[in-house]
Amino acid sequence: MIAKVSCGALMGIDAFKVDLEVDLTRQGMPAFTMVGLAEGAVKESKERVFSALKNSGYRIPPSRITVNLAPADIRKAGSAYDLPLAVSLLGAAGVIDQSALEGWFLAGELSLSGMVKPVHGILPLAIEARRKGAKGLIVSLENVNEAAVVEGLSVYGVGTLAQLVNFLLGEENIEQATVDTDLLWSGRQSFGMDFSEVKGQEHAKRAIEIGAAGNHNLLFIGPPGSGKTMLARRIPTVLPPLVFEEALEVTKIYSVSGQLDREKSLMVTRPFRAPHHTISDAGLIGGGAYPKPGEVSLAHRGVLFLDELPEFKKNVLEVLRQPLEGGEVTISRAAMSLSYPADFMLVAAMNPCPCGYYTDEHHACTCSAQAVNRYRSKLSGPLLDRIDLQIEVPAVEYKDLRDSSGLDSASMRTNIERVRGVQAERYKDLAIFTNSDLSGSSLEKFCKLGEAEHGFLEQAVRSLGLSARAYTRILRISRTIADLAAEEMIQVAHLAEAINYRSMDRQG
Repeated sequence: MIAKVSCGALMGIDAFKVDLEVDLTRQGMPAFTMVGLAEGAVKESKERVFSALKNSGYRIPPSRITVNLAPADIRKAGSAYDLPLAVSLLGAAGVIDQSALEGWFLAGELSLSGMVKPVHGILPLAIEARRKGAKGLIVSLENVNEAAVVEGLSVYGVGTLAQLVNFLLGEENIEQATVDTDLLWSGRQSFGMDFSEVKGQEHAKRAIEIGAAGNHNLLFIGPPGSGKTMLARRIPTVLPPLVFEEALEVTKIYSVSGQLDREKSLMVTRPFRAPHHTISDAGLIGGGAYPKPGEVSLAHRGVLFLDELPEFKKNVLEVLRQPLEGGEVTISRAAMSLSYPADFMLVAAMNPCPCGYYTDEHHACTCSAQAVNRYRSKLSGPLLDRIDLQIEVPAVEYKDLRDSSGLDSASMRTNIERVRGVQAERYKDLAIFTNSDLSGSSLEKFCKLGEAEHGFLEQAVRSLGLSARAYTRILRISRTIADLAAEEMIQVAHLAEAINYRSMDRQG
């Protein structure tokens, strides 16, 4: 007898439907065969499932069992197939009628006692189930809130295999899960920190305002204790809140990687990721034997903060080029090629030299010129070109430490949200979201310059030896500065301020 249950497999951060078919026959010697490119954890499900069935009070007679995971040419991994396999075995054995299984999607790991455990990637599976017009999705109780975020899909949580079987047989009622998304959104802007806590550094706050308004990358350069890390950690407090579609994107990434807080079920604040400088290229960009999203994808729609930038391995930094340009990461393996979204705001910090005091008037630098050059050469020209705003952050003066005035997060966020609204209206008919996305014809259209502005920029490009990419970055920054000033046309003052934020170019 053949039984079929619908489940799902992950491809990147998206899911696709998998039909789990079981053929059970009494003819021939008892055997168990699984086909359909099943990886280790899927093959091991046999031992978990048969123990769970036995300890839940169900007996599968000695039979020749063939399990097929279709489509058979795509790899299946993970433990989410335990629950659909157990149910389809009961269907093939005649315990559950096939008509009771039609239209349901199932996902869950089974313990030997028959308890249903949570698995990764439930949100993408719920979205796929809704797209396929499923009757409903059945998952573990720990996964139910995550799946219930998807509107238009009936979601049910079960604690044991026996409870699920009784539900499918109509012998037990399970209440449909619901999530109050309004409650989730209510606390999304509670950060516990504010830019008003940062004393001095008003020019750095101005640069952050520009960077956040246009989604430009930033690099802070300054001595130890000047506040570089404090500034970076407060950037999420001024970024516009996530909209629902963005929140779903971010949540899918965290769901697939197994880092989603199941109590919250939906990521409602922009992520802030700060990996240590010992991270590998696979940890930063993603990958591994079983590819998973890296830090650049976990920072999607948020901030990736790289402190002590020159301390990162050179090969690790160079892999940032693709996501900084394209907003996504492509990981190629012999059997597959996966793409993960990686549209983040890069914020980095570094000392001006190995000892840290090269630009500090109050401390003597002990580094030789060769040591300083060697330290800075760890950052390649192409990488620096991709960092729009390069800001010098000097040591804070005593008078600034006593000053209680200065920009706070609320006032900065008001300006930033206004400028983001201007950009949304300007680019509403284009595949562009912020000024940092401008390129080619769109750059020429929206960053038009007058004769005086062309002459000023030409002189700057020649005197500083700027690359074509740096020229493009300056135009994008100038567009954002003009938007903050509520100006339609880019002016010389806007270009001058943008060039002033290219400190590494001016030093070179």
